[in-house]
Amino acid sequence: MKSADSLIDYPCDFPIKVMGQSQQGFAQAITEVVLRHDPQFSAASMEMRSSKAARYLSLTCTVRATSRQQLDALYQELCDHPMVVMVL
Repeated sequence: MKSADSLIDYPCDFPIKVMGQSQQGFAQAITEVVLRHDPQFSAASMEMRSSKAARYLSLTCTVRATSRQQLDALYQELCDHPMVVMVL
């Protein structure tokens, strides 16, 4: 259902890219955050890419977006996470 203030038709699959420093537990921590907002999320579907010098790790998580509120809450929690450098 598309609302007047959104360009997105819900529900839909929505990719979110999360970047942080390469460190032990980063992917697991991000998976836990995403699962709180999309319990059907499969960690096996997460795409991982290291930066050229391997200092940073980029994770692409495709979630099942059901509302603008859900996406806003997920983005906010990811942005507030201490291991996260950037969320796109």
